[in-house]
Amino acid sequence: MFRKVTLIALMFALLLAACAPAATPAPTQAPAPTAVPTQPAPVIQAPAQNLTDSCIAEGQFDPNLDYFPEKTQIEYAAGLTIEYYNSYKLVTIKTPWPGATESMQYVLVQCGAPKPQGFLEEQIIEVPAKTIITMSTTYLPALDELGLLDRLIGVDDTTYVNNPTVLKMAEEGKLASIGYGAGVNVEKVLELAPSLVMTYGSGAPEYDAHPVLLQAGQKVVVNAEWMDTTPLGRAEWLKFIAVFFNREAAAEALFDEIAQEYQQLTALTAAVNQRPTVFTGSAYQGTWYMPGGQSFAAAFLRDAGANYLWSDDTSTGSLPLSVEAVFEKAKDADYWLNVGFVGALDDLKGMDARYADFAAFQKGNVWNNDAKTNASGGNDYYESAVIHPEWVLADLIFIFHPDLLPNHQLVYYRQVK
Repeated sequence: MFRKVTLIALMFALLLAACAPAATPAPTQAPAPTAVPTQPAPVIQAPAQNLTDSCIAEGQFDPNLDYFPEKTQIEYAAGLTIEYYNSYKLVTIKTPWPGATESMQYVLVQCGAPKPQGFLEEQIIEVPAKTIITMSTTYLPALDELGLLDRLIGVDDTTYVNNPTVLKMAEEGKLASIGYGAGVNVEKVLELAPSLVMTYGSGAPEYDAHPVLLQAGQKVVVNAEWMDTTPLGRAEWLKFIAVFFNREAAAEALFDEIAQEYQQLTALTAAVNQRPTVFTGSAYQGTWYMPGGQSFAAAFLRDAGANYLWSDDTSTGSLPLSVEAVFEKAKDADYWLNVGFVGALDDLKGMDARYADFAAFQKGNVWNNDAKTNASGGNDYYESAVIHPEWVLADLIFIFHPDLLPNHQLVYYRQVK
């Protein structure tokens, strides 16, 4: 009986347990998420050197950074200023041609940077320039010595070019000729699509190339190196060319070497006691254009230890004189230089019999700056000498004071015999 009751109780207990609600499990704590380290924003660094072959990468421009750590300073070129801002340069040509009443400005923007506000589109040029067309042989030496001839894709004409590398490029069909002045082949220029065209200006639209090119939408800059009145001033315009390619460091090094050598040469003549008298040029269609007393030609003669007979003149251009006026002042001069397209003394006499009456002619002291000319008459004096006044000065010192440079080998000058 007891066993039966016990069994019934046990079955009843099991039945109650089965009908009871299930126990709610205790809530569990969700695991904390794994911490992901925060990546710092990339730091944009200012370039340690000018970007000579590349642009600022997309999305990497920082207006607070200086993108031109290598700068140039103008010391001798009176007609040129260069101002630096973080991502652009402001280049000013004070007097682009004789009688100019306004300066010209170019805004050289580092490619990859936004264009600054407040300037005309025609003033803005991206640097470093990828390609260039030149319209004067005087720009070629700077391009060559700055290692930039690979950027040259066109010239006005190769007839008067002396640079052997440029001539070879032309032979191989790597250079186009675009013509001169206002007659420039605009269609050819647009086809070549250069980063810029470098030319010169006279102020007369009927002769100048830049108005025509600007009207066609081409980037064009005017180089006024020929307006500077000192040899080192003209040479320093190589920096003007360099800034379009961000090659300031190379330009500074090159010009420093040129200026140092020029100054060392002037120191040689500073104390000379005997300064020979000199005049230059020859008549053209009855008029003798004598360099003014403050011209770069007069500066060369002064620095070479000579007494230029028109040194007291205050002009920087040329003085139109008659043959009679020149003879009156220079008939007894010691030296006669830069006589033009003349091979021998007989040729000079053939131009005007009166030339034989100058004392310098009779003594054989006639020297011409045409020792380096090509088959077409292109004179390297008007090419490489522009950035190498120290070579010209050494020639002149050797002519006037050979004892000061006894081992010098003439570069541009020869004695007319």
